[in-house]
Amino acid sequence: YGGCGLPESALPTSYYVALNVQNTSGDYSTYLPRPITDPSKVGLFNNGYNCGKWVRVTLGDNCAGASNSGEPNSGFCKGGKWVSDGYNGATLDLMVTDSCQDGNEWCRDNFYHLDIHTSSLQHFVLNGQEIGSGVLNGWNNRKITYDWVDPPDYQGEVWIGFRQDAQPVYYVAVAFSNLPHGLLGVQRLVNGEWQDATMISDNGQAYQLPSYGPPYTIRLRSTAGYSPSYTFDYPSECGSRCSSPFTKVSYTIQNPLTK
Repeated sequence: YGGCGLPESALPTSYYVALNVQNTSGDYSTYLPRPITDPSKVGLFNNGYNCGKWVRVTLGDNCAGASNSGEPNSGFCKGGKWVSDGYNGATLDLMVTDSCQDGNEWCRDNFYHLDIHTSSLQHFVLNGQEIGSGVLNGWNNRKITYDWVDPPDYQGEVWIGFRQDAQPVYYVAVAFSNLPHGLLGVQRLVNGEWQDATMISDNGQAYQLPSYGPPYTIRLRSTAGYSPSYTFDYPSECGSRCSSPFTKVSYTIQNPLTK
C-alpha cells in the first residue's frame, strides 16, 4: 500500500506524488509516530487529509554543477547553480497517493516538497507534446511549482473496495479511490444514526467502518460537503477474510444526505 492506503492497482492514474509527513526541519533522525499529534510538526501530507487530491506541477530550473542529492546537511544545489533548459514550463496533473518520511533534506527541510513518481516525469507536457524520457538524463531534483486543482476530466463514480484482511463484521476495512474532492471523513449509517468511521493510521483513503454486519450504508465527507450515500455488501469472493489488497464492490446510490 501507498501512504494513502491504496495499492497501485486501485489508483485511477499512473501519475502521482508523495507529500512530506513531518515538518521537522534539520531533524533527519526522528521518525514521529503516525498520525502526528503535534500540529506544529505536521507536514503537508496533513495526516492523510490531502490524500486523493490533485496538483498541477510546472517544471522550473535544474541544478547544474552539484549533486543536489538531498543528503542531510548538504544544502540544496550547494556549489552549483540553477539553470533553465528545454524542459522549463512543462506541466502535468498528478494525484496525491503517498507520503514521504525519509530522513533527507527534501522530506524534512522543504515543507512544500513533492516526491514525483519517476515514471510520470516523461509525461510532462510542453507546447502540446510530452517531453519524453530525455528529462530523466537531466533530472537533478529541479525546482518545481504547483497549484491544487480539480481532477482532470473526472469521470465515473467513487471506487469502493475492501482491503486485505477485511472481515464482514469485526474488521470492516474499506478504501476509497477515484475521489472528486479528496476525503475528510467517512460515516456509516447504523440503526438510523450516522457513526464516524476511523481512518486507518494516517492512510487518508482507508477507513475501518463501525463493526456491524452487512449491508453497509456510508457517506463520504470532503471539502464539497457530504456525498450521496452508498450501500453495498461484503464481497462473496472474500470469504471470511479478504486476501487481495483491494476487492472492488458495486453499490447503489441514494440522494445526498447532509445532516
